[in-house]
Amino acid sequence: MSSPSGGRSQLLVRDLVQSVDQELIQSVDQDQTWPVTRRGEVVFATDEWFAPAANLLKRDPPRFEASAFTEFGKWMDGWETRRKRIPGHDWCVVQLGVVGVVNGVDVDTSFFTGNHAPYMSVQGACLDAPPSLVLEGDRTGTAASDGQLEAVSKLRSETWRVLVPESGLNPGYADSCHNYFRVTCPDRITHLRLNMYPDGGVARFRVYGVGQRDWSSVPAHQEVDLVAMTNGGVCLGYSDAHFGHPRNMIGLGRAANMGDGWETARRLDRPKELKVDGRGILQVPGSEWAVLRLGHAGVISHVEVDTNHFKGNSPDWCRLEACSLTAGQESAAADAWNSGSWKVLLPAQKLRPHHRHHYLEAELALKEAVTHVRLVIAPDGGVSRLRLWGRATPISPALTPPTAVAPPSKL
Repeated sequence: MSSPSGGRSQLLVRDLVQSVDQELIQSVDQDQTWPVTRRGEVVFATDEWFAPAANLLKRDPPRFEASAFTEFGKWMDGWETRRKRIPGHDWCVVQLGVVGVVNGVDVDTSFFTGNHAPYMSVQGACLDAPPSLVLEGDRTGTAASDGQLEAVSKLRSETWRVLVPESGLNPGYADSCHNYFRVTCPDRITHLRLNMYPDGGVARFRVYGVGQRDWSSVPAHQEVDLVAMTNGGVCLGYSDAHFGHPRNMIGLGRAANMGDGWETARRLDRPKELKVDGRGILQVPGSEWAVLRLGHAGVISHVEVDTNHFKGNSPDWCRLEACSLTAGQESAAADAWNSGSWKVLLPAQKLRPHHRHHYLEAELALKEAVTHVRLVIAPDGGVSRLRLWGRATPISPALTPPTAVAPPSKL
């Protein structure tokens, strides 16, 4: 079982920088990071001759097939434009899957070794309404039409704020393909413009950040999922994430498969022969846990624990605890999340495999506003989604999480 210390509860976004070392590569996909482009969409691209820009947002790692060709040339698992012979450079517009603050990007050039884009930059904006731009079907062998160019010009994306200035890219060899860049812009972002200079290919475009909701627009009595990634929820620490990170539990929609949830290793301290109590709950010496910060302080009135897809590996039971922490208390507790003044929100509940469990207000033991929760599962296993429905409450400045050190997720 992994220790809660050793970097897994860190709050500073020190991993999103330009250098490509092993610690950096590991940290981008660990802890509280999340690709905010997940379930995002490429809504415009100047050129998609060899490979469509939609490939940039694929969740799976890039792959290479030496013998794969299309009628337009070599098949590549990424976005690749034709060799430019006209003025200008290639660029695309990405609509983020989650509105939020961007902390860093990874421009992955995997397998683009003689055809990668030599330079790139990133611009961003927060648009009041999504543009009426849509790219449909297989775009291989195409370029933007006059109508699409006219429509995208109304966004004036060339004037958007620069998040990553013009920077060089390394070719797509295994030891150099990840190009990481830190972003320090504090603004909410809905759309990004990825510029390639002048042309070439990029395999994946990963954008890391923290979801951020405009809470001033939420009616006082409206119930919302306070821990959802889209509302600013983040995972701050956990005991084990061998098969799947607990940040997945607050992701969009229902889980696509087991890999889209939190799953731990099998605990080695399980008794050789298992026993249950009068409620049918396993009596085991150990458990696993994950700590999450809510997007806003609030009173939780409805809990959903979803074990979707976990049919032979769901936990036997779960318990939910909560507390209210200031930013300073959160920082002090980061190395010892398994201790502290936690209060029981939901007493131990027997769980069923591949099932959505709902617990209403009458079953909850805590009626006060909280800022953090800890999900405890025993003895081990997987949970695909955790939803905490409730009403946001007024929050004092002392309880406001520091945005400058907020852990990023993938937007």
